[in-house]
Amino acid sequence: MSDNSNIITPSEEPLPIGTAVASLKIALSNYNDKRDSHDQSDQNRLVLFSQPVHAMELSGWLCRQESYPKVFWMNREKDFSVAGIGIADSIQCEELGNNNEIFQQFGRSMACKDPLARYFGGFRFNNSQLQEPIWKAFPAYSFILPLVQLTFENNTVTLSCNLWLERGDDAGKKIIAIIDLLDRVVTCSDCSASKLPELLNLSYNPDEKIWNEMCGKALQTFNDGSMEKIMLARQTVLEFSSSLSPLLFLLRYPYPENAIYRFYFEPAENQAFFSFSPERLYRRNGNKLLTEALAGTCSKELTNGNDHQASEALLNSEKDIREHNFVREMIYQDLNPICSEINMQEEVCVLQLNRLAHLYTHCTAKLKPEFQKDSDVLKRLHPTPAVGGVPKMPAMQHIIDLEPFSRGWYAAPVGWVSRDDAEFSVAIRSALVNGRFTYLYSGAGLVKGSNPFSEWEEVDQKIGDILTITRQEA
Repeated sequence: MSDNSNIITPSEEPLPIGTAVASLKIALSNYNDKRDSHDQSDQNRLVLFSQPVHAMELSGWLCRQESYPKVFWMNREKDFSVAGIGIADSIQCEELGNNNEIFQQFGRSMACKDPLARYFGGFRFNNSQLQEPIWKAFPAYSFILPLVQLTFENNTVTLSCNLWLERGDDAGKKIIAIIDLLDRVVTCSDCSASKLPELLNLSYNPDEKIWNEMCGKALQTFNDGSMEKIMLARQTVLEFSSSLSPLLFLLRYPYPENAIYRFYFEPAENQAFFSFSPERLYRRNGNKLLTEALAGTCSKELTNGNDHQASEALLNSEKDIREHNFVREMIYQDLNPICSEINMQEEVCVLQLNRLAHLYTHCTAKLKPEFQKDSDVLKRLHPTPAVGGVPKMPAMQHIIDLEPFSRGWYAAPVGWVSRDDAEFSVAIRSALVNGRFTYLYSGAGLVKGSNPFSEWEEVDQKIGDILTITRQEA
C-alpha cells in the first residue's frame, strides 16, 4: 500500500473494478481504525483514496449507478475524463445578482479548498435574470466534489474516494458514508439494453415566425449603430412518452471522433443538464491561460460534407470573418487588464466537426500575479461575444428582452475547477432534461447583413447531433 500523506493507494497495480471497490473499503476501514478519534484538524483537508483499475467505459459505468448526483466531464482532447457520484463537498449559490458578484463569491469559496480537490459544475448564463421553474435544480452556480469517481488521466483509469474534512467534522461518520456508497456501486458498465422512450412531439420556442421577428429587432439595432453583434438562441422542446435516463444522450452520442467537450450534471434522478460543446472558455494552469475565439459557422450539408470546401466557404465569407473578428478583438480587450502577456494566433483556422465547421483562433496568456484566480478570469471572459454580443452588457439586456425563455446554464461556463487549475467550456449545443421533457438549446450570432432564414437553419444544424440520437433510438 502506498500512503503519501493525503493520497492513499491500496495497490499500484490495476485491479478489476470489483476488487478495487473491496480494496478501497479495506483502506478506508484501516484509516478509520488508525486515526486518533480526538485528532481534529484545524484546517480543511482532503484525503484521497485512489486505486488504478482495468480499462473500462466511464459513461457506461455512470449510467449503471443509482446514486445521485451524477457528474461527467471529458475534455476536447479526450485525454482527461471523470465520472462521479455522491457529494464529498459542494459549493452552491441560490441567490440572484449580477454575474461579477457571483463569480467573486465563488472565488472566495474556492480559496479555502484543498489544491487536490477538483469540483465539477456550472454557472447560470445571466444570474440577474429570473429563471423558469424548469431550471430550479440548477442555481446561480453549483459545483460538486464527487464522493466516488472514476478518472481517466495519463492513460490510466482510477477509482477514487474523496474524504473531505472540515474543522469539527466527524471523520468516522464520513468514512462510513463512503463505504456505504461503495457498497452500492454497480461494477458493470454495459448499458446496451437501455433505450430512450418514444418521442411524441417536437416543438420550437420561438417558432419560425417569431424567430424572424426577433432577428428583425436585432438587425434594427445594427442599423441604428447601437449594437454590432447579438447571439440569439432557440429552445427546441422534445416530449417523450415517459421519463428517461438523460445519460442515454451521452452514451449514444453519434460522432465520438468530434473535438468537443462532454459535460453532464444530474443533481437528481431524471433532471440533468448536458452539453456537447466545441468551445473552450479557458484552461488555467497557475498563471498560464489558454483560451480561444470560436465564431463563424458553416454547415457541411452545403458543401457535401467536404472539409476543404467548408474551410474555403468560411475563410471567404465576409460575414463570418467579421463575426469572428468581433470575438477575437473582444477577448484581447477583456484579457488585457489582467494579463502581462497575450499571444493571439494571427492566422484564423477552421475547427472541423462532423456536421459543422467553425472559424477558430488560439490564444495563450500569462495572468498578472494579482489576477490568478478563476473569479478574475470568469469576470473578464464570460460571456464571450460568441454567446452574448458586442457591446457586452447591452447585448445581455437585448437577449433578455428578445428571447422568450430563460437560458439557465445554457451558454454559461461549465467544467471543473481546483484552487490552482481549472478548465471551462462554453455550454452550447446543450440540453436540459426534466422528467418526460428535454429542452434543446442552440443559437446563432447575428451581425449586420445576417439572414433570419439562414440563422434558423444554423440553429437546426447545431442541435443535429442530439436529434440524431432520438432518431437512432426510434
